[in-house]
Amino acid sequence: MMTKTITRDMTIGNPTKLILNFTLPMLIGNIFQQFYNMVDSIVVGKFVNKDALSAVGATGSITYLIFSLVFGMSAGISIVISQYYGAGDYEKVRKSFATATYVLFLVSLIMGTVGFFTSRPLLKLLGTHQDIIDQSHTYMKILYIGILGTACYNGISAVLRALGDAITPLVFLIIASILNVVLDLIFVIVFNMGVAGVAIATIISQFLSGIGCIIYAFKKVKILRIPLKEFKPDREIFIKCIRLGVPVALQNSLIAVSMMTLQSVVNSFQDTIKIAAFTAVNRIEQLVMQPSMSLGAAVASFTGQNIGADKIDRVKKGAKSATKIILIFSLLMLPVMYFGGQYIMRLFTKKEDFEVVMYGVEGIRITCFFYSFLGLIFITRNFLSGAGDIRIPMIMGFIEVIVRVSLSKYLSGIIGFNGVFLATGLTWFATGIFGSIRVVSGKWKDKSIVSKRA
Repeated sequence: MMTKTITRDMTIGNPTKLILNFTLPMLIGNIFQQFYNMVDSIVVGKFVNKDALSAVGATGSITYLIFSLVFGMSAGISIVISQYYGAGDYEKVRKSFATATYVLFLVSLIMGTVGFFTSRPLLKLLGTHQDIIDQSHTYMKILYIGILGTACYNGISAVLRALGDAITPLVFLIIASILNVVLDLIFVIVFNMGVAGVAIATIISQFLSGIGCIIYAFKKVKILRIPLKEFKPDREIFIKCIRLGVPVALQNSLIAVSMMTLQSVVNSFQDTIKIAAFTAVNRIEQLVMQPSMSLGAAVASFTGQNIGADKIDRVKKGAKSATKIILIFSLLMLPVMYFGGQYIMRLFTKKEDFEVVMYGVEGIRITCFFYSFLGLIFITRNFLSGAGDIRIPMIMGFIEVIVRVSLSKYLSGIIGFNGVFLATGLTWFATGIFGSIRVVSGKWKDKSIVSKRA
């Protein structure tokens, strides 16, 4: 049984070309995905005030912690489906898709509830400034209410990308991003709803993109058309999704914990100007890392399919190609960010907020020297996850926590606010090197859940 042509068999053809062709729509999609958060920050920074910008920024690490299980389950599902698809076991692909629906619904319900009731205590734990804590709490509660929309989009996108289709998620994400911009402006400028308005705009947009993506996929991908009576979880696959998804979720949670620690260090300065600068730099870095994230997603799908097909040499070639691409990109971005950071910072601030720009530019000029190691994190982490070697990405998460937590407090005590950014760069360095060593070692070869080598 074959699927429609929007899916892509990555076990044949030139590895570099396949990865690049998959990366481009992923990159465009990820950039639009970042517009959700970036537009929120830009709109409140421009049309409300710097406190609103700080309030939105102060939620980032906490919301990522709560959403990490959803993202982790999506990643685990993607690994399972890509390996079964590469092995040509389409019956298991269908069962995996049905099982994934139940998994994501359950996870969304649990984490949405947890996030809703723990948001304020966590904000207090991080020492969030009293001037912004109420706005941050409002923003987070609304996002947690709409967590099912986020799970819906991320889940179906993970399934389609595992099958080699990066186009369908892109189309609906672009539509949703445009809708998010329009709704942000309406809710904030016309209805004067502040941070609540941008949060509502976000969940509406993501929910619609997820529903649209699902409807289109059902019509275009025959392999996903499952009769209602057969749409039930498979115990064996459920266990595999959990076994692969939980370590990724834990890895994401560890990263979130390290970011929460970093946020608490920033909050300890008790300066909304520095908090706003940190928020803006975070948003900019989220945009800069999109090529790495996109390439990493392509590597995960490529690796998963070829591991499933037992084509180890192709897997190695894919890793080498992706590494070369990301190193070239990092070198190109270095002068752009070093000399152009001030112009980008001004997108997030009003003209009179020159101190926010000044602090942000100093931070960008530190972290831009570490972009190549950031890229290696995404390449190696996704490569190992796609191969089924999920223990190592989890350890990489532990490394991020240890290095970021220890260095952020130590360096900020020595060199002040810039120590936060230097700690981030050194965290990327340590984690990227560790992941690279594991890939080069070749110990991932026997970790597949479907390959005969396992």
